[in-house]
Amino acid sequence: MRRQSGAATALWNGMGRSRHGPRTKAVSPLRSATAVQKFMNTETILFEETLPGGGLWSWCLRRHTTLRLTDLEGGANVGLMAYNAEQPLHRLNLPDTLKAQHTAKLARGHVLMSDMGQALLSITADTVGWHDPLAGHANATLVKEKYGTATYQEKRNDWYRNAHDNFLIELGKHGLGKRDLVANVNFFSRVDVDAEGRMHFHPGNSKAGDAVDLRAEMDVLVVLNTCQHPLDPNPRYTPKPVKLAVLKTPPPGPDDFCRNFRNENQRSFILTERLFPGT
Repeated sequence: MRRQSGAATALWNGMGRSRHGPRTKAVSPLRSATAVQKFMNTETILFEETLPGGGLWSWCLRRHTTLRLTDLEGGANVGLMAYNAEQPLHRLNLPDTLKAQHTAKLARGHVLMSDMGQALLSITADTVGWHDPLAGHANATLVKEKYGTATYQEKRNDWYRNAHDNFLIELGKHGLGKRDLVANVNFFSRVDVDAEGRMHFHPGNSKAGDAVDLRAEMDVLVVLNTCQHPLDPNPRYTPKPVKLAVLKTPPPGPDDFCRNFRNENQRSFILTERLFPGT
């Protein structure tokens, strides 16, 4: 993001301090949709659109542009995969991302890294504070077992989609397929793991108006869908809509929060910058 006013900065800092790296002063997470809209008006928005629940979307984010995801109703889930747009074999590696940053969740300051150790996307702003990188996504069989069947012939655009097929449809538009599926992030969702290794989903982790900003550190192919989280206990098929906005943002400086969040993050930025000498 470009330099913000003190009020806007306070709205988006929100994470507190950590022994793993410098953080800004803790403030209450932003929960007001009105406040989010006021903040967005200070940004240069290239385009925006609303993705309905169960929807699918992909885009090549240019280096140093930002994708903002906004939960419109509360309880949204955005499954996301990411690839180096120029070399798709270099793609999001969640095990390395989590291991390098000593975390089992994602939030502001974290960087999504490729299997080459490069920075793909940085989480530069976040009003939620916890995004799930562990639980994956559901396929057609799981959706049928949980919600039943509703076909396009019966329900038209309200038919029951599943995240696995949505990912494959979007990947196919870019010449990719099953072999290119990777572990995905579930933005807006929270999953805890207990001492026995059992996963626990937290309903209501995200409220209406919550948002997260993802800054592209290279040209990144982003593939996402808005199907329900695979561990969502709701027995009804009710995926939530999400607003997407692509913003023009300046390159990060040497004091960038995400770059300096951990030493491993600094290295991922250095590896990425080697791809763009002189820029």
